[in-house]
Amino acid sequence: MNDDRLARATLCAVAEPGDTQMGRLIAVVGPAGALETIRSGELPPGLEGGRVGDRLERWRIKLSGADPAADLAICERMNIRLVCPGDPEWPTTLDDLGDERPYALWLRGPEDLRYGCLRSVAVVGSRAASPYGLRVAADLGCELAERGWTVVSGGAMGIDAAAHRGALAADGPTLAVFANGVDVSYPAGNDGLFAEMARRALLVSEMPPGTEPNRLRFLIRNRVIAALSRGTVVVEAARRSGALGTAAWARKLGRVLMAVPGPVHSGSSVGCHRLLREDPPATLVTRSEEVIEAVGPIGALAPDPGVPILPRDRLDATTRAVLEALPARGATGPAQIAVKAGLDLGTVNGKLGLLAAAGFVERAPSGWRLTTKARS
Repeated sequence: MNDDRLARATLCAVAEPGDTQMGRLIAVVGPAGALETIRSGELPPGLEGGRVGDRLERWRIKLSGADPAADLAICERMNIRLVCPGDPEWPTTLDDLGDERPYALWLRGPEDLRYGCLRSVAVVGSRAASPYGLRVAADLGCELAERGWTVVSGGAMGIDAAAHRGALAADGPTLAVFANGVDVSYPAGNDGLFAEMARRALLVSEMPPGTEPNRLRFLIRNRVIAALSRGTVVVEAARRSGALGTAAWARKLGRVLMAVPGPVHSGSSVGCHRLLREDPPATLVTRSEEVIEAVGPIGALAPDPGVPILPRDRLDATTRAVLEALPARGATGPAQIAVKAGLDLGTVNGKLGLLAAAGFVERAPSGWRLTTKARS
């Protein structure tokens, strides 16, 4: 491991995540230079007399207890990897955090972080979720994962866990951003979920292995959840919910912010309703298609839920023209179908074969006829 990587592993244990003063120091002298500054106590030119100097003594004290070699030994044993800025797996979206960018990330699980974040949505909300919220979060997680979107959340009880479980149920991608080491199961009630994610998905943390969480770290890690995602959906949030912090970061970073409405008398949805009333308001979403419409490429419009999508609606225009040229009752020959559809006989014969394979038409003694499926 080179000096910069070892320095970043050390700095993760020395400074709290998101410390802008450490971010400034790294930006000026690099990670190895930042570590040497802490050891020597001598500030580099341009940082004298600033707030960086106020942090040096605290960092020096914590440095005496840091053991990056032990942290890396745990990584080797538990298949945890350290990812640093500039690595192929580092998501460049984290660079939007500026001086609050993570010094490095500790990852556990087989998924590729950068690739997974190319199409990702954060689904967050209350720990004390209602049955309604849990159902919405699980459905969103499952449906987004089925469509190839990575579900990002914080691994907490309630909405977070429901979203992760929904994605896993669809055998899709999901990642949890921890406020503790990726080898520490917190909350303990999600131990089984985290074990499954370590096997099939991805656990992410700014903290070295073995680190326990604290309240401040939960608040700070919300910026990483927002930065890794193209948009954030708040499913349920009480008036003082931590999920509103993730929402604030999504707005600050220019990400799409969405909220799911709830019952008007539900305290669990007060925060969501506030987001929907703010200026500018969060985008109201109720299902995965609307989420993808908000964060996906231009033109990815959600279908109207009031108009059912029939199997024939998924056919291309030429195939649908052949299907619609068949009579509602009885059978007819390919030549008659070709005339009615305005197509040549070769094209019609080819499309009839496809329609038969899809179960829309079947052969009859006098030609081709519609199946029951085609009439539905």
